[in-house]
Amino acid sequence: MTGPRAHETVLSFQYPSERRARLVDDALAPEIGEIDDARSAATVSRDGDAVRVRVVADDLVALRAGVNSWSRLIEVAERIVTAHE
Repeated sequence: MTGPRAHETVLSFQYPSERRARLVDDALAPEIGEIDDARSAATVSRDGDAVRVRVVADDLVALRAGVNSWSRLIEVAERIVTAHE
């Protein structure tokens, strides 16, 4: 991520196990940096059974777009992980 951004939010997702959180985190890894743009960026981290997505943006429109994109990516990752368990 480049310099400080005016707006930020953190999405936190708790899973029933550390294994599932790791699998979701791994599924998101290829997307990190790929959907960033000039107005927003995101990072993904895992702490035990929780996955956190931090979205930062220059303005509220870009923040909302980033949150929507990452929410959809989490949803897809969760479906993939569930389908393969």
